[in-house]
This record gives sequence, C-alpha cells and structure tokens, in this order.
Amino acid sequence: MPHIRYEGQTSYEITVCGLKRKLPVIQIAPDLWIASFVMLGDAQLVNVCAGGLATKLAQYDFELMVGPEAKVVPLLQSLATLLGHRRYVVCRKSVKAYMQDPIVVEVRSITTKGVQTLVLDGPDVARVRGKRVAVVDDVVSTGGSIEAVDTLLRKAGAEIVCKAAVLKEGDEYQGDLIYLGTLPVFSASGSCKA
Repeated sequence: MPHIRYEGQTSYEITVCGLKRKLPVIQIAPDLWIASFVMLGDAQLVNVCAGGLATKLAQYDFELMVGPEAKVVPLLQSLATLLGHRRYVVCRKSVKAYMQDPIVVEVRSITTKGVQTLVLDGPDVARVRGKRVAVVDDVVSTGGSIEAVDTLLRKAGAEIVCKAAVLKEGDEYQGDLIYLGTLPVFSASGSCKA
C-alpha cells in the first residue's frame, strides 16, 4: 500500500528484518505526510538491516559502497564490516574548506526544504574512478537523493552496479532498487504523488 489516506495518524508501525519500530507520522507538505524512519542512534536496527541488505548485496560484484551523509553513514559502516570492505565513501552535503577539487551536484528531496548539494571530495573522486560501485541509502522515495549520488559518481567515472536502500517509500521511484521493506506515503485524498 504505497499511498494511503491520512486520517490523523500520529504513528505508523513497521517491521523490518523482524524488528518492529513505531515511526512518527510527520507532515512535510500541505497534503503530504510520511512515517519518519531514522536509523541514527538505533544500533540494533542499523545492524539488523545491514545484515539483511548485505545478503542481497553479496549477489553483486562491486568494489566500493557510496551513500549520502548523514543518516546512511552507520549503515555503510556496518555493511562494510559485514561484506569485508575496508572502505566506503560518503557524499557530503556541502563543500568543506579542506576539500581538494570537489565535484558537486544539486538535489531535491521530499524530506529536505529547498535545493541541497551533494559533494564528492577530490580524493574520493580518484577513489571511485573506474570502480564498480553500489549506491546505498536509508530510504528512497522520489529517488532524488539516490539519483543525485548516481549522477555524481558517473561524473567521477564510476560504474554503478546496483542501488540499495533499507526502505522504499511510496511508488514514485521506478528505478531498479534493492530494498528490505516499504513505507506508505500519506495524503488527504489517499492518491497523492510523492
């Protein structure tokens, strides 16, 4: 059930890899609510979801995992440990003073107001160039963030092997995606476009 009618729900219960979590339902636009899934700080959830994704990702031949900061960082850490990867790359959300020749793309996300940037530092550009890469995120809704990472990596010369997320939210994103579960998008009419 990717789109359901909002009827004053304040929470939504989800089960991912056998773990139940009660998520707050948050209004993000005049006629749009989401169940806010945040893994930061929930070590049990991060590790269990990483185990589920690692099983699926192990079927793909990639050399490096890349994701956008910040909520996906603990997931990348756990996945790297489980899959035996010594390194992963994080796309930052702003250019930092220490960065050397960064590349930048802009992105719109339903959970962030305005336009964001995603940045790959020069040393990370060199690290991904010519590599087979898996793009990882926590939740994919419209696909704005995960596609921006894809664009950034292609600019850097990486080959995208697969894209993965813990959850797929709504039904707007139609790209290939490995995921563990789904979240609905809530609207007043029950038929909104995420």
